[in-house]
Order: sequence, then C-alpha cells, then structure tokens
Amino acid sequence: MPRTIFVTTALPYANGPFHIGHIMEYIQADVWVRFQRMQGNRMHFVCADDVHGAPIMLKAEAEGLTPQELLARVTADRPRYLQGFHLSFDHWYTTDSPENVALSQDIYRRLKQHGLIYSKPIEQFYDPVKGMFLADRYLKGECPNCHAKDQYADACESCSIVNAPTDLIDPRSTLTGAVPVLRSSEHIFFRLSDPRCIAFLSGWVGAPGRLQPQVVNKAREWLEGRGGVELADWDISRDAPYFGIPIPDHPGKYFYVWLDAPIGYLAALQNYFSSGKAGTNGEPRSYEAFITAPDTEQIHFIGKDIIYFHTLFWPAMLRFSGPPYKVPDHVYVHGHLTVSGEKMSKSRGTGLSPLRYLQIGMDPEWLRYYLAAKLNANVEDIDFDSGDFLARVNSDLIGKYVNIASRAASFLKSRLENLITRAQCADQVSAYLSEWRRLPLFEASGKDAAPEELDRNAVLELVCAGQLIPQPARLLAAAMLVSIRLAALYERREFSRALREVMFVADLANKYFDAHRPWELAKDASKVAQLREICAVSLNVFRLLTLYLKPVLPELARKAEAFLAIPPLVWTDALQLLGEQRIADYSHLMRRVEAKQLDALFEAEPRDAGAAGAPSPAPPPAAPVERPLPTLSLEEFRRIDLRVARIARAEPVEGADKLLRLTLDLGTQTRTVFAGIKSAYPPESLTGRLVVLVANLAHRKMKFGISEGMVLAASGDGAGVYLLSPDSGATPGMQVS
Repeated sequence: MPRTIFVTTALPYANGPFHIGHIMEYIQADVWVRFQRMQGNRMHFVCADDVHGAPIMLKAEAEGLTPQELLARVTADRPRYLQGFHLSFDHWYTTDSPENVALSQDIYRRLKQHGLIYSKPIEQFYDPVKGMFLADRYLKGECPNCHAKDQYADACESCSIVNAPTDLIDPRSTLTGAVPVLRSSEHIFFRLSDPRCIAFLSGWVGAPGRLQPQVVNKAREWLEGRGGVELADWDISRDAPYFGIPIPDHPGKYFYVWLDAPIGYLAALQNYFSSGKAGTNGEPRSYEAFITAPDTEQIHFIGKDIIYFHTLFWPAMLRFSGPPYKVPDHVYVHGHLTVSGEKMSKSRGTGLSPLRYLQIGMDPEWLRYYLAAKLNANVEDIDFDSGDFLARVNSDLIGKYVNIASRAASFLKSRLENLITRAQCADQVSAYLSEWRRLPLFEASGKDAAPEELDRNAVLELVCAGQLIPQPARLLAAAMLVSIRLAALYERREFSRALREVMFVADLANKYFDAHRPWELAKDASKVAQLREICAVSLNVFRLLTLYLKPVLPELARKAEAFLAIPPLVWTDALQLLGEQRIADYSHLMRRVEAKQLDALFEAEPRDAGAAGAPSPAPPPAAPVERPLPTLSLEEFRRIDLRVARIARAEPVEGADKLLRLTLDLGTQTRTVFAGIKSAYPPESLTGRLVVLVANLAHRKMKFGISEGMVLAASGDGAGVYLLSPDSGATPGMQVS
C-alpha cells in the first residue's frame, strides 16, 4: 500500500536571507521526498518562516518598520531560492498566523491540564533605557573567571567557562550600553523534568530506527543527566515588549519563540489543507482526519544544532497534549556544511551565498548533485571544495551520464533517422532478471536494512561473462536490478552510496559503447542492425540512469524524458525497456562547470550582482544613468575599516543647520563624528542606536571641532537620508566585512 508521509524541514529564522546551510537541508529533504513520490507514496512537504522573537522585533525597530513590514520584505525573496534550486515544497507558510496562535494556545492549555505547566518568579537583568528584560545575547561584561573584557553573559570566549548573567562583572546592555538592573518577573515553565516526561522520552528516543544512533546517544545523555547536568524545566515565557504569541492566561506574557516555532509545522500543514492544495496531491481527508490517522507518518529533517528541541521538548509537548496531536515517527539529523574544510566566513573567503550562486548563472543541479554525492544517513559535517566540485560534476554528470546520450544520439540522427528499436537482447534480459533477482548482489532486505555497496568485481564478472567486452543483455539486467538496491539506499538517505552505484553503471555503459566502436560500424551499411542495437542498449541504460538520478536532478531528468519522448519516469519503470520509438533531436542537456565560475562565486559581489543569471528580481524603473565608479580589488576594499558603533549621545551643533554631533561608543574607545542628518533624525531618537562607522577615514578639522570618522547612510534622488544599522546582536567594535 502507498505510504502517507508528512515531511518538514527546520523553519528558517526570518531575520535574513537563506544561507547555504538552509539550502543543503532543503536539498536533502527534497531528494528524499521526490524519491518517495516516484515510489507512488502520497507526500505532503511543508515548511514555514520562523518569524517571532526579540531579534526580529529589535531589527524592525532599528529600521523604523513594524515586524510584519520587515517580514514581508524578507520573505518576499523566498521563492527565488525555492524555485531556483528546484525545491518541491507543497506549501510554505509563516509562524505569525492565526493557525499557529490557535494551535500554540491549545497545546499550552492541554499541557496545563496535565499538570506540566507552572510559574515562578525569576530575577533577570533589565535595561532601564530600552525598557525590556535582556536575554543572554544582549548582555556583556567582564568574565568573573579570567577577567576578559566584553564577554557575553552565557559563555566566555577566552576561557570557555559557562556563566550565569548575574556572575558578570560590570555588566551592560548591548542594546543601549546602559547598566542593567535586576528585576523579578513571573515566568511560566514546562515541567520537562516530570517523571512522566522522562519515562515517555526514554522509550521514544530508543524506538528502533526513529533516530540515528548518534542522536539517540546524545538524547539519552541529556535524559540521564550524564556530565553532571540535570534535565531542566523549560522557560516558555517572555515579557513584553516581545514579538510573539500571547499566553492566554498571563497578560503581558508571550510564548518563547521556540515553543511556537515547531508548532508552526502543524500550522503550515493545517493551512495547506484549508487552501485546498492537499487535495491536489490525492489526499481525500481533512486536516483533522489526516493528522490523527494511524497511517500518517510525521518526519522532520533538521540540523544537529537543534537536536535538543526536536528530541525532547517537541515530542513531549505533543505526547502530553493528546489527540489529535501525535509524536514524530522520525527525526533525521544532518551535520553542518564547511567550505574547503573551514566554517563559513565571508571575511576569509569561505562564505558560499546561494543567491550569488544563482545570480552568476551556475546550474542549481550541479549543487544538488554535489551535495547529494556527499550526504549520508549519519550526523556528519560535509565539505564544499571548489576543485572537487568542478571535477565531480564534470566527470560524473558530463563525462559519464550525459556522454552516453550525446554519443548515441549522434549516430541515431545521422544513420538511423532517430528511430530506436526494441533491443534484440530483450528476451535474454528477461531471463537474466529471473535468474539474478535473488542474488545477494542485488537483493535488498527492506527499507530498514543497510545494503552493502555493489561488489564491483562480481558485477563485472556477471556483465562481461569472463570477456573484456560488456555483454548487452547482462549489462541491461544488472542496470535494471540495481534499482532494488538504490531504492533501499534512497529510503535510508544514503545518497552518496546510491550515486556511486549509479555512476558505476554509467561507467559500464560507456565501456560497452567504446568496446563496440560504433563510429566504425557507421561506415559500413551492412552493419546498420549492429549499430542500432548498440544505440538501443546505450539509450536504455541512459533511461535507467535518468530514472535513478531523477530525485537529485529533476530538471535534467525532465529534459532527458523529452529527448527520449517518454512520459515522466516513476520507479516501477526500472523493470521495463524501451520499445520501438522515435526520439527527439538531441540538444545539449547540461554544460560543464568552468573554473572561472567558481572564482566568481567566492569573489566580492559586484555592485550589479543581481543583474546576471538565473532568477533575479524584477528590474527597477528606469533611472538616470550614473557614471560607474572604478572597480575595487578585494585588497583595496579590505583597507576600509568599517566598525559597529553605538550612538552614546547625539546633540545639535550650534550654528549648523544640518549637523549633529555624535558621540560614538566603539567598545574600547569613543569617537566624535559630525553627521549631516539633523533634518532626518531628532537627536533624542538616536541614543542607543547602532551605526556603521568608517573608522580609518582621515580626521577632518571643522570649525565646530574634529570629526573622527564617518557614519554610513543611504540617500537617493528624492528627499531623505537613511542611516545604515547592523542587525541586532552586533556589538560596538565589531568589524564589518
């Protein structure tokens, strides 16, 4: 029977564009979902933007926007990525939705009825200037252990000790620079340490196949308090001002963003059903019937940095909320993505921007293939290496896979009128299929088994039958039977192993083609039948390879299907061969990667980066032509010292109509800067605001004093000037690069 599966990826936080880690996770999930669809399973693949929390509230405030206005700007760009990388989500939504409000408040009430919610007063630092309680990320001070300056409240970067915020010496707010004061506030907690929760979670994490072994071990470590850290109850409330969902029985309190974010999976699913999209995927049931049905599988793809929330809080919340809520069947965890062995860093030239990738015209399926060829079922970091990327894509996809079609097609068009006939060896293929189907070499013992990789020597022995030249019937039988093993590997997310086996079959097909030297047969009119057989066998293997690569390369598969003049491939097509048919004229299926494209990918983005390549925003209205500025080298740009600064004081300048005198805090020093922004900003509105300072600009002597730098602002043809503001969380003295 077809399976019914509800799949999500981790919700991206909507304070900025997608990064390459998001795209890697979405590609991993998308490959798996596309494979399931080819198997005939009913898939519902949804996600949403995670939009609540203090960082978004503060960023919107700094930019003079409401949170909803900021979110509308950020999320409007999502389709460029989703469509650009051929990601097949059925629905994309937001956590700032009526469905999420209703579901979050319902789950809270149910947990409270089960005695798992309580409140108690806690002391927190409060910023008297900003008028809000401060999370750890908004507090800095001197480490009480090593006395390093400018350390965050939760951990010291110098000695790695974990502190409580109240341990800091001379703490200050990173939002305003003010000295915080301790205040007491009533907070609401989820009793995760309740014996009922621990008993349930101990059984849930240990269920066979639910979690990867590495994740099971980590979850058990937390549950059992190994390492001296007991399982703590979870503070699920935040005080106003806060952008979030109100807690129904506590005015002025809001759910902490991590409570309502995973509930956003269900809110997105509910909206997907109410929009009617679920019916287009063959789903006859309502949302309520679907979510409670015993045959519905719920599966999450996430990164290793959010295991704690998805293996403890989330399943416990669902379990003790009761029906219609149900716990996840699987949580699939992946590692991080590095570039050339290093963590992502734009300043070190190891930042890989997915939008930049699309803008310079790189094929999204190159990246899909490269990442899939490295992904497996383990919680392992994978690395993007430019040289490896170029070699792997050009060798595997162009030199092996596409090469089969392009070479066979040239003979079909020039000598055989694009007509493929049924392979003469087809009957023998059927005999081999019956004989070999149960060989351990091809047999897979179910979706939970881990099939070993193909024994290449054994395959060669079968295919070549002791000769140097691959035998056509044996080649086709082996290429068809490998579908059983590939299905097991795709199911288990062992994509790297699956693609190695696909490329092994491609190697055999190229060896077969070369061994029969069709370029010589084409010169002899009496050998047309032999030439036609070679082309038929080669294109049958090409069709099978297209089928096996389709979850990874959907657009390339669509082009190949059009070339072969066949309907969209599904997995059961692996045990069929092409009949007599006329194919289309061959047109190039995929181009090669060029080294200069990879160089451009990691270069500083040009001013007009959005103008080139695949998907880009709509062009702006025509504007007066500006004289282009000279191009800077990366080294020239690095000579500009841009620093985050906080405006400690802003005051008018006597005798100057446009100037304000800004006293800027850079963390370890202060600067005075005169800025022509008086018409746009009342002085009192600027105190505490973060700006970007050109710190190594030559000082300028003015009649009012010396200006020790320049703050950056934007302006256009119309009236108005707009200060540039770093994102919330940036602190004075940070370098901008």
